[in-house]
Amino acid sequence: MTATPPLFQFDNSYARDLPGFYVDWEGAKFPQPGLVLFNRPLAEELGLDPAALETAEGAAIFAGVKQPEGASPLAQVYAGHQFGGFSPQLGDGRALLLGEVIDTHGRRRDIQLKGSGPTPFSRGGDGKAVIGPVLREYIIGEAMYALDIPTTRALAAVTTGETIYREGPKPGAVLARVAASHLRVGTFQYFAARGETDKVRLLADYAISRHDPDLAEDPDRFLKFFRRVTERQAALMARWVLVGFVHGVMNTDNTTISGETIDYGPCAFIDAYDPEAVFSSIDHGGRYAFARQPQIAQWNLARLAEALLALIEPEDMDKAVDLAGTELARFPELYNAHWLEGMRAKLGLETNAEGDMEFFKALLTVMAEQGVDYTLFFRALGEAAEGAPEQARALFVDPTALDPWLAEWRKRLDGKGVAPDHVRTRMDAVNPLYIPRNHKVEEALSAAETGVYTAARQLLDVLKTPFTENPDFEAYSQPAPDSFGPYQTFCGT
Repeated sequence: MTATPPLFQFDNSYARDLPGFYVDWEGAKFPQPGLVLFNRPLAEELGLDPAALETAEGAAIFAGVKQPEGASPLAQVYAGHQFGGFSPQLGDGRALLLGEVIDTHGRRRDIQLKGSGPTPFSRGGDGKAVIGPVLREYIIGEAMYALDIPTTRALAAVTTGETIYREGPKPGAVLARVAASHLRVGTFQYFAARGETDKVRLLADYAISRHDPDLAEDPDRFLKFFRRVTERQAALMARWVLVGFVHGVMNTDNTTISGETIDYGPCAFIDAYDPEAVFSSIDHGGRYAFARQPQIAQWNLARLAEALLALIEPEDMDKAVDLAGTELARFPELYNAHWLEGMRAKLGLETNAEGDMEFFKALLTVMAEQGVDYTLFFRALGEAAEGAPEQARALFVDPTALDPWLAEWRKRLDGKGVAPDHVRTRMDAVNPLYIPRNHKVEEALSAAETGVYTAARQLLDVLKTPFTENPDFEAYSQPAPDSFGPYQTFCGT
């Protein structure tokens, strides 16, 4: 009789290679796991059998109730700067790394359960999650993926059959999350703060083997590794800003080594362009405001540099500081290069020109002054490239404020002799029409709290194709009505 193959082909390198970096743990025994959302395309990409997981057994696995063959569930330890203050021990207080699989492209991917119950790192919390934040992470993560922004992704969302109290009774839930890894700046900080240089070296070599294997034998691998992480974060910040994304809680424990976006707690997308936009209920000083995100990323990378100094130049700390400082100082240049390239694409420009930075910022300034919808304006600019600027101008309270900039832009386009329809096609391919509008996200989450998931599924369908106009999706392209009021988001799953 042929044995049934395991549901997951685990190869758990973190558990195998990094003893002392985690605690083995199991999920809570929830009473009635139920599958709410399941990401079939992602499951197939991971080499999993969707049919076998869209079952009661799959729900039990994704809730952490049942441990599949080959899993090694564990809670990772890490530290982190949270709003600038250092916490020497954080760790997975409500999450378990179920295991790792090699996907159909040969890439190693973590499968983590978030909201699976308390761990030794829960710091007095219950370690559980409720349906609203779980679906927020599912929806925003999939939107970011469709926007071609590096991100962790949701494999499944399950309800647990429990009622959890978060400012009132809420349905309990667990998110199954997939990531290139869950290594964070805070993971390095944890061991560096304890003076455990050998463990920092072990962790760095593990991270290099996983994310930058070509550096494994390089004698300067730790400095070059820091360079790679810096480059990945600079590219990621540019992509966030180019689509109007505000992460909301850019602590060092939410800054990945892989360059993926992680932890969609108090995140949001801007409607009206506002560099000072803050949505998080606890970011009272605007530390993580929209336009400050690149600056904060560089600050977080400085903390990683500090953790790596003893590896970069063990015999000469002053030299290590100079070397790491030189790499860190490149961040604004790297970020600006990515942002400028992205803005040129958004504006249909194929060539660089002296003064591009000032030209682009002049546009953003007038948009901020008049509260222009960021997403709709860049989409409407595609029509303006074809000689129909009416829709773009109509987004301004005083359209004449845009006209001088518009004239310069048209002159720049016309001077290249490119067919207008070609310009618009290029622009529409990078300027999304559909983003997770905050009011639509809230509609989906509110309905889910009552056990109705239709709005969440519909929103996910819309966000799969953010660049392709669909008349049936008109309501999803519009900003929130005035009655929606100021938007506020909250930390925590």
